[in-house]
Amino acid sequence: MLHITIPENELWDEINERFLSTKEQSLVLEHSLVSLSKWESKWCKPFFSKQKTHEEIIDYVRCMTITQNVDPGVYEFLTRDNLEQIDKYIDAPMTATWFRKSEHKPRTNKIITSERIYCWMIALHIPFECQKWHLNRLMTLIRVCNIENKPPKKMSQREIMSRNAALNAARRKRLNSKG
Repeated sequence: MLHITIPENELWDEINERFLSTKEQSLVLEHSLVSLSKWESKWCKPFFSKQKTHEEIIDYVRCMTITQNVDPGVYEFLTRDNLEQIDKYIDAPMTATWFRKSEHKPRTNKIITSERIYCWMIALHIPFECQKWHLNRLMTLIRVCNIENKPPKKMSQREIMSRNAALNAARRKRLNSKG
């Protein structure tokens, strides 16, 4: 969860030619599969797609908000510092797990949507309460489950021959045979 404070502020609304003001507001935000799903259901496009408009970014912050009874106009007063905090929070790994480069999954042209992530959760028997985890942590869990569930890598012919030679040498030594 991320706690941010939108400071008290006043802005000029050029369209309606009037001042808009807001009191200081504290928000609690959660970058989760739930937030992603809300945003995608409204915009009908994958969150992990091309650049987003300012309106789409602000709306994602709305979808991330778990604070109750927030005045919808307060989001217009998000500061550059607030948006930087939110970006850092969204990009944070939220886990101690890391992967070697060789463990990276191959690139795919499949678009990742909230439904696809839910599908992975079901296939991997990940409980639905994890939909409220930070999204990067959930994606790491999905990746770990995929790695752990992979069948063992088959040995190459060279590896088999090397292993057999080592086993034979150990047997000869143990049995004092010259082979």
